[in-house]
Amino acid sequence: MDNIIYPLDEHNKKLLENVHPENYKNPVPKKIYDLVVIGAGTAGLVTAAASCGLGAKVALIEKALMGGDCLNFGCVPSKAIISSSRIAYELQRASIYGINNKFDRNDIDFKKIMERMRKKRSYISKHDSVKRFNKMGVDVFIGNAKFTGKNTIQVNEKTILKFRKAAITTGATPAIPQIEGLEKSGYLTNETIFSLTELPEKLAVIGGGPIGCELAQTFRRFGSDVVIIHNNRHLLNREDKEAALIVQNQFLEEGIKVILNTKIIKVQKNNKTKTIFYVENNKEKALDVSDILIATGRIPNCKYLELENAGVKYDKNGIIVNDKLETSNKRIYSAGDVSSKYKFTHAADYLARIVIQNALFNRGAKASLLIIPWCTYTEPELAHVGLSEDEAIFKDIKYDKFFIDFKELDRAIVSGKEKGFVKILTKKGSDKIIGSTIITENAGDLISEVTIAMVHKIGLSGISSVIHPYPTIADAIRKSGDIYNRTKLTSFTAKLLKLLMWFGLRV
Repeated sequence: MDNIIYPLDEHNKKLLENVHPENYKNPVPKKIYDLVVIGAGTAGLVTAAASCGLGAKVALIEKALMGGDCLNFGCVPSKAIISSSRIAYELQRASIYGINNKFDRNDIDFKKIMERMRKKRSYISKHDSVKRFNKMGVDVFIGNAKFTGKNTIQVNEKTILKFRKAAITTGATPAIPQIEGLEKSGYLTNETIFSLTELPEKLAVIGGGPIGCELAQTFRRFGSDVVIIHNNRHLLNREDKEAALIVQNQFLEEGIKVILNTKIIKVQKNNKTKTIFYVENNKEKALDVSDILIATGRIPNCKYLELENAGVKYDKNGIIVNDKLETSNKRIYSAGDVSSKYKFTHAADYLARIVIQNALFNRGAKASLLIIPWCTYTEPELAHVGLSEDEAIFKDIKYDKFFIDFKELDRAIVSGKEKGFVKILTKKGSDKIIGSTIITENAGDLISEVTIAMVHKIGLSGISSVIHPYPTIADAIRKSGDIYNRTKLTSFTAKLLKLLMWFGLRV
């Protein structure tokens, strides 16, 4: 693991002690398990812990690191360094708030930032540790797993586990584009960038999705020269265009070079630099950088499982499951990044709960009933739930739109956070919420209010009746409800209210 987890300081040693302990001895397998879970990322950990807590005999197999991508190479380390980058950015612009400050990027200690990240990750890792799951009663096996039959799994080429039910939760890994010279030149991914101890001088980020955008902005704020190369018309092209353009313009303002609608031809390694050759506006261009980060999506971890032996079907998008998360082998279920288009930790968590209900109790729970929000942790944050405008138009769903621009929101104005908005879509002629996009500081927290409303079928009118503290950013959601209520005020109703008020004032 030391080729992935680096440097081997006290924090990373503690991490490995928790999630991949040295000299760990696998347990003697039980005669048969009620549930065998392959993959100890979020989906696998939730499935194993809850099932064991309900009294099932559970085995959990992990070949690499307990905690999976989220703990080791995703949510936890990225948000730790994003937190540092936000403080650095606010210090650099303190003068706009009337605070004299001599801070500049030379005051940023990248080594200490990364050490802080490793310390926080190590602390959190105890929750996903082998020791903790053993104490729960889960039989944890460290090693490679492959199916040998419809109800058998082999670990490390020798141990056979027999199961009544199984869950495949093996996650996903970075997708590496086929670019001439890339492999030879070397590159970073989310699995290696958190092992850096020196700040890249000039970083090229290939891919303008959530991972690429979050890390591009973070490393720019630490002092790297950053260029982001994306093959679409704007960054975050799967998000609401208005919101994505706010993020893109913020990048430009911070000095990130953005190259769009381009194709990379090849990469060439020189003595101390790497040259990226690309086509932009039908012209071939070249760009010299010190480091390259690949952030072009993720591919499901289906290889080496020998799924054919178990009769489990899969394709390039991962393991094929039905709405109950059953695979083509009804004994076997799958959840998380290996089988879901929603590649988020919180989605993996709730998909795992569906596996538990169906595998252990045959409840018939359905994944399609989940309402899943998500957030990109750039600054400003971009959060979304339900349908976007483009999706509604594509599906020919008629909708009404309620929009609050933060340039007109008191709290945003006084806080200097005017770049953002709340957009809520409702079913045409109704207050039923069908989607929302929020872009602002802490949008990931704010979107939960809309998600709660959607899950519990509370319309915009209901939200408007809830008193929100003033002044807050969240009050923009309530104001959307007020706007909806005003749309129901017909000319006849308005005249009637005026008449009633006239009489009331004279009583």
